[in-house]
Parts: sequence; C-alpha cells; structure tokens
Amino acid sequence: KYGGFVPGIRPGKTTAEYLDFIMTRITLPGAAFLALIAILPSFISSALKVPYLIASFFGGTGLLIIVGVMLDTMRQIEAQLLMRHYDGFMKKGKIRGRR
Repeated sequence: KYGGFVPGIRPGKTTAEYLDFIMTRITLPGAAFLALIAILPSFISSALKVPYLIASFFGGTGLLIIVGVMLDTMRQIEAQLLMRHYDGFMKKGKIRGRR
C-alpha cells in the first residue's frame, strides 16, 4: 500500500506472509520472557518461602525498570568515554540494548 518492499521477497501476499512470520519470531520469545518475569515473584515466594512483598521487589515490573535504567546508564557512560577518546569513534559501541 505504501510502496515499500523487502529485498528478495515478491510484493503482495508473499511479503505480508514474510512480515507476519518475522513478527511472530520476534514477538513470541519476548512474550514468553515477559510472562516468566510476571510469574517470577509468585515462584520465589512459594518455592523459597520468602514473603511476597520482598519477592515482588525482585520480579515483575521492578526488575524491568532496574534493567532499563542500568542499560541507559551504561550507554550514557559509554558516550561520555567516547567523547573523551576520539579514536573510540572508529569502533562500534560495546553496549547493546534499546535503541
């Protein structure tokens, strides 16, 4: 509809099927991981006999926020280090994450 194309894939229904296949491959592992993180506090609470309030701190939303902040902080530190050492611009960044 918008004139875009995927190299090596014929336009039309084939492209739609290919994009659906790729989206499924990307979305399914992410959804499984998020479901695991959502269940983690209950598992920790019951298996290790830890109070649910403490277990919920280490699982679910809190864990996602902590990891996101850590990745962002590491990316900012890397950017500051690259600003001080210009020869580092020739190499690819080492930190991978949300971009």
